[in-house]
Amino acid sequence: MKSAKLTLFDLTMIVIGLVIGMGIFRTASDSAKDALTPTIFFAAWIVGGLVALCGALTYAEIGSRHPVTGGYYKIFSYAYHPSLAFSINCIILVSNASSLSAVALIGSGYIGQVLFHDGASDAVRVIIAIIAIIVFYGVNLMGLKMSSRTQNVLMLIKISMIVMLIAGLCFPSLYVEQAPVVTTGDGSISQTMKAFGLSLVAISFTYGGYQQTINFGNEVKNASRSIPKGIFIGITCIIVLYLLVNYSYYKLIGFEQLKTTKEIASVIAGKMFGQTGSIVFSGLLFLSVLAYVNVLLMSNPRVMYAMSDDGVLPAIFKKQSAKREVLVTSLTVFAATCIVVLFFAKKFEEILSFTIFLDCFGMAMSAGAIFVLRKRTKHLDGTGIYTMKLYPLMPVIFILAYTFVGVSIAIDKPRTALVAIGVLLTFIVLYFLMRRPAKPGATQAD
Repeated sequence: MKSAKLTLFDLTMIVIGLVIGMGIFRTASDSAKDALTPTIFFAAWIVGGLVALCGALTYAEIGSRHPVTGGYYKIFSYAYHPSLAFSINCIILVSNASSLSAVALIGSGYIGQVLFHDGASDAVRVIIAIIAIIVFYGVNLMGLKMSSRTQNVLMLIKISMIVMLIAGLCFPSLYVEQAPVVTTGDGSISQTMKAFGLSLVAISFTYGGYQQTINFGNEVKNASRSIPKGIFIGITCIIVLYLLVNYSYYKLIGFEQLKTTKEIASVIAGKMFGQTGSIVFSGLLFLSVLAYVNVLLMSNPRVMYAMSDDGVLPAIFKKQSAKREVLVTSLTVFAATCIVVLFFAKKFEEILSFTIFLDCFGMAMSAGAIFVLRKRTKHLDGTGIYTMKLYPLMPVIFILAYTFVGVSIAIDKPRTALVAIGVLLTFIVLYFLMRRPAKPGATQAD
């Protein structure tokens, strides 16, 4: 890959785009339902934000010490073993394709409310989602700069929508009287911890994504400084926005209604601006979905490039177009995977636990790589790279938090956890079946 092209602003917008997908517009409902009480709900969002900050700073140092394209794969390969790098990243690619497809379907449902009086049918929603993927596949074929500029515009639209939701707090006349909280169980410590853990599942999904910024590696100007700055600025903005949006939800529709309201954002917009405002907001929400589609199409082909560069995928996956340096094969395969998944993807809620359980394993392992990198890159200390404060406390907090979420899922949905572990083991076996034997005298990648 050639010299860096992304600026600090570009990278910050990518961080925000990777994290703020559709989550904040609907996972608050799932989190509230599992949290049982407003206290647990807000505590989970605050803790989730602090964990995300610990993770962001951990990945900032990882990216600063190892700034390479396809960094999320390269880190696993460098710190552990290529088989684990291959299996984890294959799972991440499939999971991301599923998430992209599911989010595209959700977005097509919103725009369907605008285009059709009774909403779009399932078949029409699939067609709209496919069109969206194809359009942004074309945008990414035009090069990294074009896709990053498009991302900047779409993210500004999304941030404006979030600010509008927060603005509802400025109208006390719209506040609702909080209904008595309906809870089940005895309120014991064990029940509280279970509710807290399950609430963190949806929150972890909503805060996740920033770790993929290290996939851009040396495509960022002054990577060792811009990567940590972009991640820190981006995640800090996200924490503030998320807390304010959730408080707006709480004040404008009430905690009990929040538990059962899936299209929360449209309900809030309708309350503020009437039916017309709700329709306009649904259209804008579709555009915000496109930001998520675009940024995943930007990021994931770079993982495939790294895997190809390491020899675990065919060399064609690192092929670039001569003029715009686009990873044509990797981009095409990932986009095609997303379209295929559209015909089989389940609803958002149904894939959430499976996706997050896999993410828990991948996030904990990738964050743990900082301990290996610190030892192997001591020569970089004092050279201007980013070094986090409170080491090793921050990565330890991050790893323990994701372990807690993973255990919570395993206890609540053991079958989902077993299937996820089975998929991981399958990819490890597949790695050794696909790996070409090294030629005499040749050395394999670390």
